[in-house]
Amino acid sequence: MKSRFYFIILFVLGGLEGYSQRQITPVNFSKVTVKDFFWKPRIEKVHSATLPVCMTYTEDSTARIRNFENAARRTGQHKGIYFDDSDVYKVIEGIAYTLKTTPDKTLEAKTDVWIDKIAAAQLADGYLNTFYTLKGLEKRWTDMEKHEDYCLGHLIEGAVAYYDATGKRKLLDVSIRFANHFDSTFRLQNRPWVTGHQELELALVKLYHTTQNDRYLKLADWLIEQRGKGHGRGQIWTDKHFDGARYCQDDVPVREMTDIKGHAVRAMYLYTGMADVAAETGDHGYTQALERVWADVVERNMYITGGIGSSTKNEGFTVDYDLPNESAYCETCASVGMVFWNQRMNLYSGEAKYVDVLERSLYNGALAGVQLTGNLFFYVNPLASFGLHHRKPWYGTACCPSNVSRLMPSVGGYIYNTSKDALWINLYVGSETEVQIANHKVKFAQKTNYPWSGEVELKAIPDSSKADFAVKLRIPAWCDKYTLEVNGKPFSTPKAEKGYITINRTWAKNDVLKLRMDMPVKIIAADPRVKANVGKRAVQRGPLVYCIEEQDNRHLDYDQIVLSKNTQFSTSFEPALLGGVATIKAQNGKDNFTLIPYYSWDNRQPGRMKVWIDWQEKK
Repeated sequence: MKSRFYFIILFVLGGLEGYSQRQITPVNFSKVTVKDFFWKPRIEKVHSATLPVCMTYTEDSTARIRNFENAARRTGQHKGIYFDDSDVYKVIEGIAYTLKTTPDKTLEAKTDVWIDKIAAAQLADGYLNTFYTLKGLEKRWTDMEKHEDYCLGHLIEGAVAYYDATGKRKLLDVSIRFANHFDSTFRLQNRPWVTGHQELELALVKLYHTTQNDRYLKLADWLIEQRGKGHGRGQIWTDKHFDGARYCQDDVPVREMTDIKGHAVRAMYLYTGMADVAAETGDHGYTQALERVWADVVERNMYITGGIGSSTKNEGFTVDYDLPNESAYCETCASVGMVFWNQRMNLYSGEAKYVDVLERSLYNGALAGVQLTGNLFFYVNPLASFGLHHRKPWYGTACCPSNVSRLMPSVGGYIYNTSKDALWINLYVGSETEVQIANHKVKFAQKTNYPWSGEVELKAIPDSSKADFAVKLRIPAWCDKYTLEVNGKPFSTPKAEKGYITINRTWAKNDVLKLRMDMPVKIIAADPRVKANVGKRAVQRGPLVYCIEEQDNRHLDYDQIVLSKNTQFSTSFEPALLGGVATIKAQNGKDNFTLIPYYSWDNRQPGRMKVWIDWQEKK
C-alpha cells in the first residue's frame, strides 16, 4: 500500500494573510477538560510522576533552589550551569498548568515557598539571576550568550501561568520588575542587545496579553529587529566551536531569512516570538520570512517524526536532506518548540497544514521524550538504536524534563480555536469546553478513540434553543477519505478550504456531528535526496509513526526484516501492551513482524529499534 505522501512531506505553501491572532484565538487549556483515555492518563502522570521527579532534582538533588537561597543572602557559591534558573521557572509553569486542572494544596504551598525564595533573590533594580549575583554582578549583561534574557523569558512564562492558575501576583510582579529592568537597560537607551538563546521574545508577548501594557510588545519587537545587524557579542560569536552568528540565527536580519540554520530550539523560540508579534502588529515582513523558513524546515529538514535538528555538534541543522537515523539529534525540546511555532502559524493564518505538523511533532517527536511511567526522559530522539539509548530521570542540562512537565498538562490548549462565528477543531481529543461564538455561549463535548480510531463525535449545546454558527473540522494530511453525519443523517461534505471543512448551520441543543476518517496503514517513502533512507520505507497509521523493536520480532533475523508492495497489514488494539496501543502486524509470505508506535519504544527490555525498514522491490 503506497501513501500519497512522500517524506519529507511536500506541503503546499499558502499566504499568512486573511486571519490574524486577533481573529482566531486558542481556547485556553484551563477552559478545556480532557477526558479521553489517551491524553488524560498522561496529564495525570505529570502530576503523579513527572513533577515529583522534576521537583526532587530541582530542590534536593541539585543546587537550583539553593542558588536562590544563596543569592538572597548574597553569600555562598553558585553551583551548576549558568542557565539553571530557567529549569525552576519551567517546573513552576508545569505546576501551574497542573494546578488549574488538578487542584493540589500541598503542591501549591510548596510552589509558594519556592516563589518566596525567588523573590528574595531579586535585586532592588529588578535584576534576577543567581549565577551573576553570586559570581560577580560587574559581569552581568556582558555576554549575550549567558542566558540572562533566556532565564527572564522562562520566569515570565512561569509567572503568567501561575497567576492564571492561582490569581497570585507575587511571581508575576517579580517578572514585571525584571522585564522593566531589561527594557530600561537596553531598548529605552537604544543599547543593542541580541538574545543568545531566544525565548524572551515570545514570553514578552504573553506578558503583554496579561498586563495589556504594550511596553512588552514593543520590547519583543525591538529584540527581534536587533538580529542580523552585527550587534552580537559573546561566546557564540567568537568561539570556533559554534558557527558564528548562524548558530543563534543572528547572521541576517529576520526579514531576510530564507532557510533554517543553527541551533534548533533557539530557532523554534525565535520563530514563535516572531509569529506572536506579527499577529499583534500585522507585520507581513515577519510572516513572509516565516513562510520561507517553514517550507525549508518541513520540506528539507524535518524527520518523519516531526523531530528537527540532525546534528549533535550544534544541536541543530547542517545541510538540506541530512537526516541520519542512528545519530539523529532530534532534541525533545525542539519538538516541543515545533508545537509552539506551528500553533502560532495556524492562529495567524487559519491554515490546517500547520496543525498537521504540530500533530506530527506532538504525537511522535515530543511524546517519545517521556517514559510511559512519566519519570524518565529522552534528551535525544534517534530513529534507530542499537539498544544502548535509554531515557534518564534528569540531565545536567535539564531543559527537556522541565519542558515535558509544561507541555503535557497544557495539551488541552491546542485542541480548539474560536473566531467570531466559528469553532475550529484542530486536534481530535476526547474533551469538553464552553466557548463564546456569535453572541452565544456554546458547550461542546468531543468523544473519540483517536489516535487509534478516526471516528469523532461532537455534541453542541448552545445556550438557546437554536444558534447560528460554524464548526470547522481539520481534515488531517494523512486522511484520504472521510464521511460526515449530522444527527445520524449523512451530510453533504463541503470542500475543504485551507485544510478545514466548514459546517455552517443552525444548531439546536444536543445536535451531534460525526466525522469518520479512514485510518489505513500507509507505507511512506523518503525524499530520494535523504541518503540515509535510500532503499527504505517507514510505516504510519493516522498521526502515528511506527517502528520495530527487536524484542517483538526475535523469531526473525532483525537485519533481514523487509517491507514490499506485497506486504499485508492488520491492526489490533492491545490494552495490556505499553499502556494500551494499536499494534501493526505485517506479513510477507511466511514471515510476519510487529510494529509499535514510535513514541512507545524503549519502555521494555533494551533492544534494537528502527523506524526506516529495508524495502524490497518485487515484480
